[in-house]
Amino acid sequence: MKKNVFLTVAFMLCLFAVSCGQTEQLFNGEDLTNWRFVVDGNKIPPADVYMVRDGNIQVNGIPFGYMYTEKKYKDYTLELEWKWIGAATNSGIFMMIADPQEGNAFPKAIECQLKGGIAGDFVMLSGSDLDEYVTPPDGRPAFPVIKKREESNEKPVGEWNKAKIVVKDGVIKIYINGTFQNQGTNKVKEGHIALQSEGGPIQFRNLKLKY
Repeated sequence: MKKNVFLTVAFMLCLFAVSCGQTEQLFNGEDLTNWRFVVDGNKIPPADVYMVRDGNIQVNGIPFGYMYTEKKYKDYTLELEWKWIGAATNSGIFMMIADPQEGNAFPKAIECQLKGGIAGDFVMLSGSDLDEYVTPPDGRPAFPVIKKREESNEKPVGEWNKAKIVVKDGVIKIYINGTFQNQGTNKVKEGHIALQSEGGPIQFRNLKLKY
C-alpha cells in the first residue's frame, strides 16, 4: 500500500513538473554571461555598446547592432521590462534569429518594435515574413510592418514598461503593459532572442523565459 502511494505521489509530481515547464533568467543582474554581441560594421568594441549599469542591462543605441542569447529557443513566453534613458528613441526585441552574422546589424528575424509611441508593431527584417502581412500595391518595403492593434499604452520616459511575448508553433503574440497588441505567424519556429541597439540609451531588466 505504501509503495502504491509513493508511486502515485511521484507520478503526480512528474506531471506537475511537466505542466509547469522550465523558467530561465536570461540576465543574472551582474554581467552579460550567455549573451553574444553584434555591432554594425564592427565600428567599436561591443563593451562600449552593451553593458550592465545599476543592475540593469544598458544598450547605448549607437552604433546599430544587437545582443543575442547564446542558445536558440522555441515555444516560450518571454517577459521583460524596459525604460528609456533621457528620451524615447528606438529599439526592439528580435526573435527567430537563425544565423547571426558579425558586423550585420539587421539579421533575418521578426522584431517586436519598442520605438517610442509604437511599441508592439511587428517589423520583418532582412526577408523574414509573417503570414498576416499583405504586400502593398507599390511593392514590399525594405522593412515591412504590421501595426499594433490598440492605441499606444507606453509609460512616460524613465518609467518601466513591460513586454510579454508568447511564441507557440511559430505564432507570436505581443502584449505591452498587459495589453494585447499584435499577433503574427512565422514559418520559422526557433531561433536566438535579441535586444536591439538603435537610436539611444535604453535599459532592460527582469528578463524571464518560460518554456
